[in-house]
Amino acid sequence: MRRIKTFFRILVFVLLGSLLHYVLPQHDIVRVTSTEIIRTDFSTANRWFYAQADSGNVDQPTRDLRLINTVRKRTMLFGLIKLSDATMVYRNEDTGWIWPPYFKFDSSDLQAEAGDSVSTEAAPKWMVMTHYGWRNRFFTIYPNAVSLRPASGPDERIIPYFNIGFFAFLIVAWLFLRAMWAQFRERSLDPALDKASNTWDEVEANVSERKSRIGRWLDTWRRK
Repeated sequence: MRRIKTFFRILVFVLLGSLLHYVLPQHDIVRVTSTEIIRTDFSTANRWFYAQADSGNVDQPTRDLRLINTVRKRTMLFGLIKLSDATMVYRNEDTGWIWPPYFKFDSSDLQAEAGDSVSTEAAPKWMVMTHYGWRNRFFTIYPNAVSLRPASGPDERIIPYFNIGFFAFLIVAWLFLRAMWAQFRERSLDPALDKASNTWDEVEANVSERKSRIGRWLDTWRRK
């Protein structure tokens, strides 16, 4: 039983961690190489990873998809270990009022900014790309670009203040809820359980007493 509980706790932790990793904002240092618009047919496997059509338009199974092609500076361990550069493709879609709550309505403006930021390897123009989501080549999934701004250089270190504040809020909220649960359990739940246990003991005692009375009455008939 303990192994089953541990398994479900790990499963919940992995699912929640994956969800947060997908929806929380991430920042990449990139050099925009080009922008393009492609016609996309969504499948059952990847439709969940795309947002809706631009605000004011009707969402169709097939529609145009804005892409921003870049070369990204790769790092590991929160930017402490640098890796070789690699290509990264971002989609550029409105999120509108749906999930995740980025309330993005300016995909056309962002596409124009990306087009104006195109540079070459000989004269690079490094940008900070804020995005959410994953890149998966097998299912043709792209992270969604949220904003783009100039970087101070290819080695700029970005501190994710929003993510730090979000996790701090989660920890405080968890401690607060845990304290509330402990107080509720001490004041309401435990006394109710104790009362129910005492009532059950009284019921068992009454039943035992009645059985003993019936047993004594039957013994009087057996003697006769």
